[in-house]
Amino acid sequence: MQLRRLVGALALVLVTAAPALAHFGMIIPDAPVATATKRATTVTLSFSHPFEGHGMNLERPQAFGVVRVDGDKTERTDLLASLKEAKVMGKAAWKTDFTFPKPGVYMFTMEPKLYWEPEEDCYIQHLTKVVVPAFGNEDGWDTPAGLKFEIIPLTRPFGNYAGGVFTGVAMLDGKPAPGVDVEVEYYNAQGKYAAPTEFHVTQVVKTDANGVFTAACPLAGWWGFAALTTGPEQVKGPDGTMKDVEIGAVLWTRFDAFKPAK
Repeated sequence: MQLRRLVGALALVLVTAAPALAHFGMIIPDAPVATATKRATTVTLSFSHPFEGHGMNLERPQAFGVVRVDGDKTERTDLLASLKEAKVMGKAAWKTDFTFPKPGVYMFTMEPKLYWEPEEDCYIQHLTKVVVPAFGNEDGWDTPAGLKFEIIPLTRPFGNYAGGVFTGVAMLDGKPAPGVDVEVEYYNAQGKYAAPTEFHVTQVVKTDANGVFTAACPLAGWWGFAALTTGPEQVKGPDGTMKDVEIGAVLWTRFDAFKPAK
């Protein structure tokens, strides 16, 4: 009996000592840029551990839409009703087909329902965004989309090369969020890569006094940045006690490899 208790206690220590897998809200379009020859895209919404390919069920979001920016003009379109059920990493996800009607910078945003995470004893809500330029227009890519917690890019969030860096500012209620963790993870969609250690799965940086962070992105593909903080209000958990809500500001952007000359 004592041996069993010792083994159980050791297993608990090992589990709690290991780095927790990072959660990421995801909005991934099938192409990072809209062109005259590809005016439509399929946008897929999911919730997962993107590097390791572990998915979680994503309930139908409570809000999903697109903000079109053209210089100092913005247009908002509600796309929630267009979502159709899908599967990502074997778990419930959502998708929609969208045709870009005119030039501009399009910001797709998702506000999911609260997700209960028993391992962390808290709820999670990731306010997620991706930016897609259409027909050569790139004005206004740093315009806020109006989310409560949001990463505003300081590096243009498209047309970047693998091996470059990304800089953004985490904004909470319209103000910079200093000293918050930003988790950085590669979407290992084909499972081609393995991490040297469990610590390499998710990179972590902190925002500075002005809410600014910078991270390198060495591989071609989609990269996610998740600034994390604890919300001001608690919510009753499954056991009837009040629980914290982790709010994430998530931004996805693609880095591409050089193409060989023809």
